[in-house]
Amino acid sequence: MSHFLQEHLIHRDQDFMVIHKPAGLLSVPGRTPDLQDCVINRLLQEEPRTLLIHRLDRDTSGLLVFGLSKTGQKSISRQFQERETDKTYQALVVGCVKGQGTVDIPVIYDPTRPPLHIVDAHHNKAALTHWEAVEQFQIQDQWVTRVKLTPITGRAHQLRVHMQHLGHPIVGDTLYATPAQQALKDRLCLHAEQLSFNHPVTGERLNFHCPVPF
Repeated sequence: MSHFLQEHLIHRDQDFMVIHKPAGLLSVPGRTPDLQDCVINRLLQEEPRTLLIHRLDRDTSGLLVFGLSKTGQKSISRQFQERETDKTYQALVVGCVKGQGTVDIPVIYDPTRPPLHIVDAHHNKAALTHWEAVEQFQIQDQWVTRVKLTPITGRAHQLRVHMQHLGHPIVGDTLYATPAQQALKDRLCLHAEQLSFNHPVTGERLNFHCPVPF
């Protein structure tokens, strides 16, 4: 077992494995030669059976699942596509936020400003996020709020764009926060904390948790 697997493995059986993806590492290779270092390539060096199921943004940390059999990959991928998984993220957002709510507005790619995404109420691809404030505190005299985020859909950059749309961008977000808001932390404060799905063979409901590092 490689150092990467030893350090980041959360669960492994014959059909899939769950790892803790560190912030700043791509899930899959980028288009250019300098963007080939990524989670799946590191895993393939030690486990050639590794199969892609889903991905996280480069700067997001937390739970990431890979198949180790065609059965595992097909079953878990279907559960993601059909929204049979339960996912919870934690984030630090700028400002003092209280209560809970829902953001229900489509998120689409902005071809004029790659790789940015934007909200577009007229688009037909829904994006739905539930949010709940957990606590408020200060970083460098700036109020921030820890929030629990539950995405129902899985659009690219959905949580980051939805929080920006509310006027509370995620701390450390180099795409959607101001330079001052980015400087509050040395990373994007978005973490995939909890993930539940059915085992691809036994059907047992499984729940995985990865402690929040910020």
